[in-house]
Order: sequence, then C-alpha cells, then structure tokens
Amino acid sequence: MRWLFLDGKPQQIEYADKVLAMIKQSKAIVPATWGLEVANVIARAEATSKISEAQSETFLEILNAMNIELDHETFTYAFSDTLRLSRRYRLSSYDASYLELALRLNLPLATLYEDLQKAAAKAGVEKFV
Repeated sequence: MRWLFLDGKPQQIEYADKVLAMIKQSKAIVPATWGLEVANVIARAEATSKISEAQSETFLEILNAMNIELDHETFTYAFSDTLRLSRRYRLSSYDASYLELALRLNLPLATLYEDLQKAAAKAGVEKFV
C-alpha cells in the first residue's frame, strides 16, 4: 500500500519500489484474501480523507494491470497450516496466510510488516530483497 500513500521511511519506499519492479518483470502470488485487504485499506483511507475516491480508482486501475496471481488454495489451508502459523508466531490469520503461501510455494516474502518479517525469518522463509 506504500504505492498508494507514498509515505513511510525512504528505505520502505525504496523496498516497495523494488517489489513493484519485480511484479512488472515477473509476477506476484497473493493469498485469496488479498483483494479484501486492499479494499479495506482503501475504504478506511477514503473514510478518513487520506485519499479521494478518484485516487483510489486510479490506484485500482494500476493494480488491475499488474501481474498479480491469486492463490486459490488459501482457504484449503486456513484451518490447518495457516492457523498453526498464526498461533505459533502470534500473527493475524491474514498475515499468517502470506507466510503459509510463501512456505508452501517456497517463495520469498515481500512485506514491510515487521512482525511478519520476524515470523518469516524464524520459519525459514527468505525475504524478498
């Protein structure tokens, strides 16, 4: 969401730019809940006047043009692996779903969320750099 708000520390913005460049060259795989999370952040930002609906629509057009693949097996693992990861690392189920996906597909994880970064490191998941 750094791409939408253009806020954060310089190294966070630089990291987000690297992730964006990777998606443009390749693709990103996200849990099935990703779209709901994006919609929630946008709705909350609009409600607090951080962004306008027009800004949201422009951002959504950009997202829709990106090569982002939805993992259709997220729900299959929700009550097993994802729940175990959520318990073990004290993550929300949403955050644990990203960790579960990275573990299952043996992919690096791109996140700026510190708790998820720590959990991924403990679980042996490589951080996207």
